[in-house]
Amino acid sequence: MVGLGWKLHGDGKNLVPGEVVKPDERLSWGRTVGLGAQHVVSMIGACFVAPVLMGLDPNLALMASGVATITFLLLTRGRVPSYLGSSLSFVGVAAVIASQGGDAGTLTGALFVVGAVLALCGLIIQVIGGKIIHTVLPPAVTGAVVMLIGFNLAPVTAGTYWPQDQWTALATMLFTGLALVVLRGFWARIAIFLGLVFGYVMSWVLDRTAGKIHSADGSGKVTDHWRIDFSNVTTADWIGTPTFHAPSFEWSAILVALPVLVALIAENAGHVKAVGEMTGDSLDDTMGTAIAADGTATMLSTAVGGPATTTYAENIGVMAATKVYSTAAYWAAAGFAVLFGLCPKFGAVVAAIPGGVLGGITVILYGMIGLLGAQIWVRNKVDFAQPLNLVPTAAGVIIGIGGVTLKFTDSFELSGIALGTLIVLTGYHALRWLSKATGTHQPALLDGGTTDYDAGAKSTPE
Repeated sequence: MVGLGWKLHGDGKNLVPGEVVKPDERLSWGRTVGLGAQHVVSMIGACFVAPVLMGLDPNLALMASGVATITFLLLTRGRVPSYLGSSLSFVGVAAVIASQGGDAGTLTGALFVVGAVLALCGLIIQVIGGKIIHTVLPPAVTGAVVMLIGFNLAPVTAGTYWPQDQWTALATMLFTGLALVVLRGFWARIAIFLGLVFGYVMSWVLDRTAGKIHSADGSGKVTDHWRIDFSNVTTADWIGTPTFHAPSFEWSAILVALPVLVALIAENAGHVKAVGEMTGDSLDDTMGTAIAADGTATMLSTAVGGPATTTYAENIGVMAATKVYSTAAYWAAAGFAVLFGLCPKFGAVVAAIPGGVLGGITVILYGMIGLLGAQIWVRNKVDFAQPLNLVPTAAGVIIGIGGVTLKFTDSFELSGIALGTLIVLTGYHALRWLSKATGTHQPALLDGGTTDYDAGAKSTPE
């Protein structure tokens, strides 16, 4: 009933290349724990960055992510393998609230309300049924949203991580790619983790042989600095509790935060769709539950002073690389997160992962996520020769990936994934309605496509 009865996949040890481990299966516990650790490593950078940028306790964010993931797995009954980490969608909201004189309590109060509304939206979607997901999110739209989720992260790699140490980033990327292609069995399944270890060790060696590097640091300032800074590690305690605080509620802050619902619903829907494509199991009937579970997890996190949570694209990338979708690995990851949240020294070690190493890893991970969107188009035979599929998707993808911003007021603007998704969704359905209302017949816009409008629309549910 709660998704805890995993079946052992084969002998739990030996896997044929390309073999899939389903959500209700697991490998041996040793390998499952190892995969859980890989999931923690892959998400921990973003999970720490978000609360730091919003002025919240990163150790509390890590612990809350573990509790949020457990909550999500229980509410979805183990059908949707996903990790819930700190949401970066609210960084801009936090800045606006701070500029209005709000504190951490004001911020988490606003996020708590957003979580409650998100949970309500999920319940409504679940009651209406999965048909509304097909109607609102046909393959052309879904593929675009999934693509935006991955490719929208590209500037983080190119602008923040990679410039800190380009040669280490390149070496880490090459090593990780080689490991993913050449290694077999369990080692291939933890190739992302091995890439991180390789980059970490390489950075440590370079610090001791080549000295400091002259490049951008984590803040973007170009200085001479060590690739790995252990200063915070030596001063951090081994055991310590995070800083808890109660939320406070102010309408001005709540109104600033509520529009992010657009991004959260699109993000969750895209992630669930992506996971469904990867596992080969349609998860449309769990879409509402997954969205409600994320909203509930956000409420639990913000109630004690943590950030809002969301399903993490980084971990979807790990699943794409390993083909292990076992929710047992996510339970292991959640357990690690809760324990490590009680260890400030661990948090300091993780925070010391060099930016160049993260640059090499994220180049592969984010690209994998983006290309899952293209895979959705291919599998559903979406015909981009047809204007209905081509025009809104082309506009939304460029707006989302390019970082176009649409400012409505001084405190409310849409950009990135949220704006790109809004353009694809509204554009597709508005054009679809107009074409039916006017009875127009549009020829193919691209060479090689069909000219039969109805043929191109077959992949689009009514």
